[in-house]
Amino acid sequence: MNHVPPAAQAPEDPFRSMPGTVRMELEVVDSRLLTPSMQRLVLTAPELGDFSYRPGQDVMLMVDGDGSRPVRRRYTIRALDPARRLLTLNVVRHSDGPGEQWIRAAAPGETVEGIGPRGKISPVPDADWHLFVGDESGLAAIFTMAESLPPQATATVILEVPEPADEQELSARAPAELSWLHRRGRPAGDPEALVAAARSVTIRPGRPHAYVIGEARVVSALREALQARGLEPAQISPKAYWGRGKANASHGEPAKDG
Repeated sequence: MNHVPPAAQAPEDPFRSMPGTVRMELEVVDSRLLTPSMQRLVLTAPELGDFSYRPGQDVMLMVDGDGSRPVRRRYTIRALDPARRLLTLNVVRHSDGPGEQWIRAAAPGETVEGIGPRGKISPVPDADWHLFVGDESGLAAIFTMAESLPPQATATVILEVPEPADEQELSARAPAELSWLHRRGRPAGDPEALVAAARSVTIRPGRPHAYVIGEARVVSALREALQARGLEPAQISPKAYWGRGKANASHGEPAKDG
């Protein structure tokens, strides 16, 4: 059994105490391929019976010890069943980093330390129209947020995935228009297709809010494109999950330049 050492053994761990979060030793219940580029991981822990989160938030898993410094990766909470104490994560497989290596090897019975919930981006409650744009790394967060919207809201979802087989079914209560873009061999992290879609999408009347999630440079380009369409910075929630050609930092997010 590949048990990742608890962070309590690392005295320099800056995440020993995080307000509003719960530390758990999670056990893998199931791990299977959901689509060609996404793995579904189901975890359990006693603390999940009282666990709560906002749509779009994530848990941070310690996927590697890396000597005395823990290596963590953050994954969106796709579903939670408190009665059965089950947490579902849908994780993109697109690299060979420490997080991906752990996900590929995770088998029932293995344990991993988790900290959550984390993350600040969730649906804005007073928006009339929600625009979600991102690549497959943001699919779980975008679907979870879109599915949480009340019936009186409306949503437009634009997602870029490697191929048609990576499409998934959206089960939203709110009227939602879903568009898929397929890279078909183009490199991940190329902003061209998503930016073109953002430039042509119909901006609905009322109070819009956009959520742009994915590769760092794609997110930056999408922000610029949507601001050029008339959205104010406060009407855009950007979140970079990864950076093309760069490994994420040990805390699970893209490393800062400089």
